[in-house]
Amino acid sequence: MLKEINFDGIIGPSHNYAGLSHGNLAATRNAGKTSHPKAAALQGIAKMRANLDLGLVQGILLPHPRPDHGWLGRLATDYGAASPVLKAQSLSASAMWAANAATVSPAPDTRDGRCHLTVANLLTMPHRSHEWPATLAQLRLAFADPAFVVHPPVPAPFGDEGAANHMRLCSGHDHPGVEVFVYGESGGPFPARQHRQACEAVARAHRLSPDRVLFARQSDAAIAAGAFHNDVVAVANERVLFAHEQAFADRDSFYADLRTLMPDVEIVEVPAARVSLEDAIASYLFNAQLVTPPGGEPTLILPQEARDTAPVWSWLQDHVAGNGPIRRLEVVNVRESMANGGGPACLRLRVVADPATIDPRFLVDHARLDRIAAVIEAHWPDAIDPTEIGDPALIARIETARAALLTELDCLTLASG
Repeated sequence: MLKEINFDGIIGPSHNYAGLSHGNLAATRNAGKTSHPKAAALQGIAKMRANLDLGLVQGILLPHPRPDHGWLGRLATDYGAASPVLKAQSLSASAMWAANAATVSPAPDTRDGRCHLTVANLLTMPHRSHEWPATLAQLRLAFADPAFVVHPPVPAPFGDEGAANHMRLCSGHDHPGVEVFVYGESGGPFPARQHRQACEAVARAHRLSPDRVLFARQSDAAIAAGAFHNDVVAVANERVLFAHEQAFADRDSFYADLRTLMPDVEIVEVPAARVSLEDAIASYLFNAQLVTPPGGEPTLILPQEARDTAPVWSWLQDHVAGNGPIRRLEVVNVRESMANGGGPACLRLRVVADPATIDPRFLVDHARLDRIAAVIEAHWPDAIDPTEIGDPALIARIETARAALLTELDCLTLASG
């Protein structure tokens, strides 16, 4: 039976605030501050527990090897000799943002009836451009069943940021859906990371029917305001599209096309007069997980920052009180990851599949999360000051921590990738 499964990235032991992501306002604002990897990872575990308590199926993706010695070697250096910028780029824990791991097309949408995943190349940002080999190795292990096809990334120069710029709408997860690829165009103060050519390549690779695919351009205003991915201003699940009024360059045309393909779609648009782009992005209102628990109530899993931002919380309360399509709000604390520029939706990759077809090492229940939390408590650094990233003792602890987690989860085949 096909079900929605959210695969959360476990926040790695090298989580730090180096401010590497141009256009990500939170990451830039907190550059140079002390991070707390243990607290960050445990907050992520608590979010996964909350999902389980809602009756959702929960999966995990594991931290990548950091520093990335192989990447440094290809740059003809090593960690000790690398410049401070290269050190930081090789140490980044950004693979925690599982929404950027891949684009996923479930079996009901594809002409061969298999679930297709294309690993994102993430080539716009140097610290993320070397993630894809380790991600590809994990996905090919987790989704080795013939029910899946795992594709390598779209080649350069076409930037692809994965599910963060992709939405799927459907009458039910086991029904054929409409897949929406959102791309940007350059010219503003921040880079447009998703290229239309990459979107089109993924749609072809996934064997999608062209008459069930839409390509929508993200608005220049959204990118300029700091919406570095579409999932900072829009999210979808089943029949519901939840978006800011200024999310798309030509919203009227996009909405009309969407309604033509899916007449029962429910578009929930937050007007700029109620919630500005700046408040939406600062609070990560739309970087929420929009899910449907077994009880059937569309539920929004929000960061605390959404509740703390008065215009955002006021609009949400009015929507729920007005019997809108989103019926339930759940608030989670992911402050440590929010400070690095990602909320609840950034931390997860949504896959619609039969859980029985997935390698069980990548699925969790409360007992398995207990085991993961124990490793984090024992091995993750309490704090990392960016001035410490050259400390050999810190690097040894980071590498030991990841090895301990792989051992606990019987995933040592991923030790070097």
